[in-house]
Amino acid sequence: MFSRNHRSRVTVARGSALEMEFKRGRFRLSLFSDPPEDTELQRKLDHEIRMREGACKLLAACSQREQALEATKSLLVCNSRILSYMGELQRRKEAQVLGKTGRRPSDSGLSAERSPCRGRVCISDLRIPLMWKDTEYFKNKGDLHRWAVFLLLQLGGDIQDTEMILVDRTLTDISFQSNLLFTEAGPDFELRLELYGACVEEEGALAGAPKRLATKLSSSLGRSSGRRVRASLESSGSSGSSPILLPTPAVGGPRYHLLAHTTLTLAAVQDGFRTHDLTLASHEEHPAWLPLYGSVCCRLVAQPLCMTQPTASGSLRVQQAGTRQGWARVHGVLKGTNLFCYRQSEDADTGEEPLFTIAINKETQVQAGELDQATGRPFTLIISNQYGEDKVTHTLQTESRGALQSWMEALWQLFFDMSQWKQCCDEIMKIETPAPRKPPPVLAKQGSLYHEMVLSEPVAPGGPGEGLLLQDNETSAEIRALLSSYYSDRGLCSKGPPRTWLQSPV
Repeated sequence: MFSRNHRSRVTVARGSALEMEFKRGRFRLSLFSDPPEDTELQRKLDHEIRMREGACKLLAACSQREQALEATKSLLVCNSRILSYMGELQRRKEAQVLGKTGRRPSDSGLSAERSPCRGRVCISDLRIPLMWKDTEYFKNKGDLHRWAVFLLLQLGGDIQDTEMILVDRTLTDISFQSNLLFTEAGPDFELRLELYGACVEEEGALAGAPKRLATKLSSSLGRSSGRRVRASLESSGSSGSSPILLPTPAVGGPRYHLLAHTTLTLAAVQDGFRTHDLTLASHEEHPAWLPLYGSVCCRLVAQPLCMTQPTASGSLRVQQAGTRQGWARVHGVLKGTNLFCYRQSEDADTGEEPLFTIAINKETQVQAGELDQATGRPFTLIISNQYGEDKVTHTLQTESRGALQSWMEALWQLFFDMSQWKQCCDEIMKIETPAPRKPPPVLAKQGSLYHEMVLSEPVAPGGPGEGLLLQDNETSAEIRALLSSYYSDRGLCSKGPPRTWLQSPV
């Protein structure tokens, strides 16, 4: 018989020697359990696995085109996240094994290197221009094809997606309204953008397939042979019998293809709209080919934590620049590129204006030393800034050697963060909080798959609702419960199931 710890996923045989050692207190169960970070990552992995199973069942129950496209998109995103989480778990397990075998950074005799602070990266105003042919866009000739496209973005282990958009030749560019925020980014981040698309066949195009097939055959087989084949095709279609068609492929749902991709780094960060090159992954003969211009426009901004959160604070005595007397006792707060000096510590919490501010930038010079006076005098910190030909110097006094070392360490860490985050530390870039994704507008004659399945009215044979799962049986109830839990996990609505999936005019 086994005892299982569900939090740490540790299985111990009852009555075994290992269990006895636990009871005696010689070993701690935490030594054999997963760290909290691994447990959280495992929880995310389990959630995505459940979501993938739900998306597969939902895809099998879909009866409309847009519903199948959304379900397939969710399935693709879940698969990407599962692969990412499994790879991260594998890397952490390997690191744990190396640590337990005694291979530690201290064994090499080198001290731990300084690491830069983390930050937030936000991408918004995503637009991808299209390049249609003149005959398609201006003269409106040729078959009207439609594509369902969306963006998949990955930064480290964080994977996010945009809304799905239906595209045809009436659009000059693809505009995504999503603001995507990544909260755990380093200055060496790589943000990968992948554009996926699926060609959407229209009902009119499918209905005209036999006639187009007959025209192609008649033109390629010659006059006499082609005329006879065309006549047989048209006669079979007009007589009410089934026309001669190619074998119907197995129903497996729509399929998304990678159309283009690019990778953005810290060099692409700018507080404004900017254009980046796309690497096209498909050609014109590809079934899901979309005439892309080859670029993506977006606003990519970053906020290092050193620019938005205080890195040091404490009591200081400050001597104003250019004076030998007049020390002022202040409460200093190092935040971003400024050392704010308040009258008291409560003013920093209430948002009061500081008495004065000392600039800290990449050109600032900092020196530390002791006053050569009586024993017990405070330690000093000299901060100098160059403004043109003028040099402004502030002298700060701390209460102890430990406080001086803490301020120096905070300043050196700030200088290191500035050197790594570069232009992101010139000024704070504005990041708009992403709004919850709203369900798209719906046509009155179309509802969501959930509401279609909970209808209780009988459907007339041959009517528009024929073929839907409307029977009041156990299978229908199970699928309705599945849909309800699926929508609730996705968080698309606040009360009950969402009103609809993405719909488009027919």
